[in-house]
Amino acid sequence: MKLFQKMLVASTAMSLITPLAALASDTVNLEEMNDYSRSGSKVQRFDSKTFINEVNEDLVILKGRVDGLEAQQNELEAGAFSDTTTMDGKAIFTLGAVDYTDSEEEATEAAMAWYSYTLNLNTSFTGDDNLYVRLKSGNASDWAKTKTYGTYLSSAKANSDLIKVDKIWYQFPVGENNTVWIGPKIENYYMHGTTPSLYKPVTKQFTLGGNGEAYGASTDTGAGWAYKADNGFAISSNIGTKSNTSQEDANGDYYNTGLLTNETKTSWATQVGLTKENYSVSALLNIKSNGWSDTYYHTADHGVGGNGNYSSVGLRGWWRPDDTGTATPSVSVGFDTTEYDGAPSASSNSTAYFVGLNWQDMFQADDKIGLAFGKPTTNESESVDPFAYEVYYSFKANDSITITPAVFGGTDRNGTAGADIFGAVLETTFKF
Repeated sequence: MKLFQKMLVASTAMSLITPLAALASDTVNLEEMNDYSRSGSKVQRFDSKTFINEVNEDLVILKGRVDGLEAQQNELEAGAFSDTTTMDGKAIFTLGAVDYTDSEEEATEAAMAWYSYTLNLNTSFTGDDNLYVRLKSGNASDWAKTKTYGTYLSSAKANSDLIKVDKIWYQFPVGENNTVWIGPKIENYYMHGTTPSLYKPVTKQFTLGGNGEAYGASTDTGAGWAYKADNGFAISSNIGTKSNTSQEDANGDYYNTGLLTNETKTSWATQVGLTKENYSVSALLNIKSNGWSDTYYHTADHGVGGNGNYSSVGLRGWWRPDDTGTATPSVSVGFDTTEYDGAPSASSNSTAYFVGLNWQDMFQADDKIGLAFGKPTTNESESVDPFAYEVYYSFKANDSITITPAVFGGTDRNGTAGADIFGAVLETTFKF
């Protein structure tokens, strides 16, 4: 090839290579990409050790906060009740009025309002025993505390707005099936081995399946024992005394009758019963002496002329359905018969009966309908035929508040023909 031809080819090749080189300078440099991938700008890989360390630090902080809360709680508990004591209570507001056919009682027909306030303290020292203390106050008066007409309210308490020890006793187990009670302020029905009634009354005349002579109670010094077998059989015996009462001697001077003396008012009750899941039956013998009186539910002349000693037999039974919210209620019944020592034959015997019905969960959960009726303790010689009744609906507004309207009444009360009564109350209960 001639020299001229060689120079022409070389110049042409250079003209082609130059643009390509310029273009290449504007494209991504692969080597630079490799250098970038090896630089510190890349995403770091997951480091398990670093993660664990960070979590441990957070757990340490969280544990410190929990320990601080526990310390605050302990400080609070240290300044509160003992860790062996639990407390619950309730306040009841009551508004009500009564209507008497007896003109002598018209002064008490005005609408009235009261309250009661209760604190229950339960303390266990071994896990199986219990020291029970009830603190109570209230300002009930007039017909709400009257026994003879059947208007005595179950919620009524008359303490003149002062908080007092209403109940106090100690109970403890002996073996597997035995329980012992003792206390300076206790009522005998707390020491029975079998629950006599399921009915929850508004008026005390229907407490304990009729609250007649057999199951009537009064708060004072007492002691008792109960045996409850695994098959539902139970037997109990207890004694109650009114040891702080006074009595007039032959010289006209008053003295304290004391405890277990010949003059002490005493109630000795022995009960035998059988309780299963859906029913219960029981019988009780109560021997009372020296004028013991605790009946809320009687005519004026029961046992008149006696020497203050008498014996009562109380029969009780109840049955409840398997399911609530049905038309079938729980049924509680009671019958009392009493023999009065030293009374004339015409007034030496009295009888009483009771029927109580409760419907639960009828319109909403935890509501309750109650209906009770019966005959007050009445001497066989009396010409009157007294009758008592009550009806109520208990509406649970929430877990702590229950509202209960009720009506109650009776005929031939207090042993007087035509002495009829009708009453109505509205009770609001606050539980805490």
